[in-house]
Amino acid sequence: MSISYDKAVGLMREHGQDHVFKFWDRLNESERAGLLSQMESLDFAGIKRMRGLLSAKEGKGRDVPIEPAKVVSAGEVCGGEFVQAGEDVIRSGRTGVLLVAGGQGSRLGFDGPKGAFKLAPISNGTLFEIHSKKILALERKYGCAIPFYIMTSEANDSPTRDFFRKNQYFGLSGERVMFFKQGMWPALWADGRIVMDGPARFFMSPDGHGGILAALKVNGMLDDMEKRGLKFLFYFQVDNPLVEILDPAFMGLHARGNADVSVKVCAKRDANEGLGVVVERDGCNAIVEYIDLTNEQKSEVLPDGRLKFLYGSVAIHVFSFDFLRKEAGADLPLHVAHKKIPYCDDEGRVVQPDKPNAYKFEKFIFDVLPDA
Repeated sequence: MSISYDKAVGLMREHGQDHVFKFWDRLNESERAGLLSQMESLDFAGIKRMRGLLSAKEGKGRDVPIEPAKVVSAGEVCGGEFVQAGEDVIRSGRTGVLLVAGGQGSRLGFDGPKGAFKLAPISNGTLFEIHSKKILALERKYGCAIPFYIMTSEANDSPTRDFFRKNQYFGLSGERVMFFKQGMWPALWADGRIVMDGPARFFMSPDGHGGILAALKVNGMLDDMEKRGLKFLFYFQVDNPLVEILDPAFMGLHARGNADVSVKVCAKRDANEGLGVVVERDGCNAIVEYIDLTNEQKSEVLPDGRLKFLYGSVAIHVFSFDFLRKEAGADLPLHVAHKKIPYCDDEGRVVQPDKPNAYKFEKFIFDVLPDA
């Protein structure tokens, strides 16, 4: 049963959002029910934080001193004890794989989930197939079961599930392939009002890869991981066909170090490559986005001529399960972006703006680093 109209009016007025009823008298019963359902699902605590971020006009933290984080080179761990430790972890059956796959293939000229895009030049294999077969190969090599958790979005959840079913999970056991949807957040105007992109609809967009923490909790994935006795989760994003899933050296380094989070990095090709850099700030590890670095920080060099902030994150992480569960209840920082967002004008017509007009908000998974 959806929230009642009277209760919805009081709730939206309390939060300064009663403009959403502007076209109520023009809506049919189905449209009214849909709008009330959207209202009921809103995260008002999150919206309050978003409005606070807009009104505070917070800076980027560029005045906080940063230094490069300590990095262990692949050459230091790719032989001997670390590889052995990583293989032992995989063989133990205590590892799972966590894939962020909420994107659509529109930028690739493909109508469907990005993971269903055919990429392999000879086999025509899709991204989902490439990743799944790597996991299948690991299961066969180490004689273990590896649960595969796939975060989808509102837009591609059903097509993603159908794609895996149609392809018989690419040889994986269907009971070990779990899908869950990430959360959605509204966009806001500069004055904090929710953007409507239709007379009966809020503009909603995914809450960022940091939303995976809350989504794991809300959708019961953390409970599933606990029941399976998982200790480590390997995290990556769908558009990386070259990722070495459960890289033994990386897993071994993480396990031997009793780490909460491990981050795989690559050396930047040049000062202006758009990678977030791994730093130490206020006594903690952190990742600073490329756009949040000054030009001076990007180009600063060491005495040997190398970039000072050389190493960038490529969105490949390992999480210890206990840390992941603890962080699922944390309020990660919000990141705001000024974007071109379709909106409903005073006549109820949808307008496609030609320049940024409103604000989207996201959470980023790497913001857990200071807690680790």
